[in-house]
Amino acid sequence: MEPYVLWVIAGIALAVAELMSGGFYLLVLGLSALVAAAVAWLGGSFNVQVIVAGALAIAGILWLRAHRKGMAAPDMRPLDLGQPVQLESWTNRDDRLARVKYRDALWDAVVEGEFRGEAGEVFYITAVSGNLLHVAKQRGV
Repeated sequence: MEPYVLWVIAGIALAVAELMSGGFYLLVLGLSALVAAAVAWLGGSFNVQVIVAGALAIAGILWLRAHRKGMAAPDMRPLDLGQPVQLESWTNRDDRLARVKYRDALWDAVVEGEFRGEAGEVFYITAVSGNLLHVAKQRGV
């Protein structure tokens, strides 16, 4: 079998594998293999084919990593910050741990700053740590 046919098979196999993974790295390798197939078809030696495929693969992956780094989403402010919550009950008043009602559900919360501590008192979300809300009397946002 001709070397360019093997390169074409490898390139197509990598491109198909990329369709299943979605990371674009295998597509870069597949395109590199297809270019190496063209070099083989034009009569380049095996060493030249490997060097072309390797150089294109390295350059493509470096470009892809740089491109993805530049497209990273900017840090977004959580949408919950500044939203009002209502004190339902205390789980540990000394440690300032309470249950608050937010979006028609009960959440665990840490109460920061001054408070009266009566049921129904309104606080505002100042931070979110997983499922734990940090709340205070002032919006702070």
